[in-house]
Amino acid sequence: MTRLQAGQNVALAARAVTFQAQADSALDVCALVVGEDLRCAANADFVFYNQTETGGVRLSGARLEVNVGELRADAAAVLLVVSAEDPRRALGRVRTVLTDGEGEALVRFDVEPAAGESALICLEVYRRGEDWKVRAVGQGYAGGLPVLLPAHGIEVEDPGPHGAADGSGTGPRRTHAPDGGPEVEVGYGLERLWMIFEDAARSAAALVAARDYAARRLDEELSAAVADPATRTGAAAEQARLAAQRRAEELTATAEADHRRDSEQLIEELARTEPRLPPALAAWHSPVWQRDPVPADGIRIGELHAPDRGGPRIPYCVPVPLTRPLWIDTENPAAAAPVVGALLARLLAVDPATPTRIDVIDLSGAYSALLPALAPVLAGPPVTDHTRISELLRSLTERAELADMAYQGNAWTAPAEHRVLVVSDFPHGYQPIDAQRLHTLTACGDLIGLSIIVVGTDEIPMPDEAVAALSQHARHLPTVAETPMFDPWTGSAWQLELDVLPRDPRQAARLLRTE
Repeated sequence: MTRLQAGQNVALAARAVTFQAQADSALDVCALVVGEDLRCAANADFVFYNQTETGGVRLSGARLEVNVGELRADAAAVLLVVSAEDPRRALGRVRTVLTDGEGEALVRFDVEPAAGESALICLEVYRRGEDWKVRAVGQGYAGGLPVLLPAHGIEVEDPGPHGAADGSGTGPRRTHAPDGGPEVEVGYGLERLWMIFEDAARSAAALVAARDYAARRLDEELSAAVADPATRTGAAAEQARLAAQRRAEELTATAEADHRRDSEQLIEELARTEPRLPPALAAWHSPVWQRDPVPADGIRIGELHAPDRGGPRIPYCVPVPLTRPLWIDTENPAAAAPVVGALLARLLAVDPATPTRIDVIDLSGAYSALLPALAPVLAGPPVTDHTRISELLRSLTERAELADMAYQGNAWTAPAEHRVLVVSDFPHGYQPIDAQRLHTLTACGDLIGLSIIVVGTDEIPMPDEAVAALSQHARHLPTVAETPMFDPWTGSAWQLELDVLPRDPRQAARLLRTE
């Protein structure tokens, strides 16, 4: 059995396989049989609960059965998709498995939606020559199936039950698509920014693929030119080499021109979008920070850019409440204090009508300059003594577990306030039980309105299962220059420049809205 990460692929070890998925909330599974262009040839290529079978694919309850030998002759791939049964709810962590005819697991792939998406392409079973392979995709669609399906050639009119489509009519429309893809109207919030990010990622991937193809083709043509000893020298050979070089340069130039065009469109859209974003998603210089606060569905973390490709700087944003902890990777918490301040300013701006209370564990005094401005929203004095860590975490964990029991018994009520927990200097000075409680809070802390920010490192001399589990579940924010992050759609590398809170105390207090 192979456990895949997004973008990885392996050879398919069986011609007939079964796909299954699990999540914390109810979900549906469906499949799309697509050609080389990743589009369906007809509505019959969409297998879902109202159309349970097509050539080579059958939906049996919650299981999708795929037999590559029975697919239509021109099929290039089968996309295996999950979607939230309630289209109004985002998917949580999805665990998928591909098994053979004997029920033996061939591939496992766990995916955490990056921006509150309600539909995901989890795996792709695809043809490579005479063979078949499987790739972990993990591509999410915040608009759910009504956006995913038209992107792959299935026209939809209205979402049916569970957010599925009836397979007829006109699909939704996006407001931007440099690659010529489908469009949908969305507001000025997290979804729009992630759509821009997705378009930038796909444009970047197309540029990288074209450059690689041009280099590979040049190498093949040059090798062919010198393969025959009788023609490897002389004027004809030189002309062949020059022609090959010219074709490679033309391919690269065309790709770079396309990327520049896409980038210009995205830069224009970002310029139109920025002044309309709520403060939690806007840059510090945006005029919205001077106005009355308005709610947001996410927070801005920083900006993504790619010096080797050029193009726009893309806001990197995540949904709130933070269902995954934000983990700032550093051995120096004091250096990360401006980043923590920026995150807190944005979390405080997310829901201005609801009180927010902040708990801070600060063993090294890294936030001594920041805490005075936060005084009006602190839940209590900062924890500066490692002997008091367990007390705080025990209290929060007990509240979360009680809320979870109420939720399971249909007696839960939404919390009247937001809570933020800053866990600094982690894991130094923390007990094993502390890490276990933090891991528990990542599972049910949202029921008490809790978001968690971890500052520290998971590189410790003695392995710790609770630390490892917490690290795996967290969304890591690198602080070391040139540490790449990879987008969830194409796996392209990006550099993240984290936002920092201005060091001027009055400006910081204004952004924190606590003055």
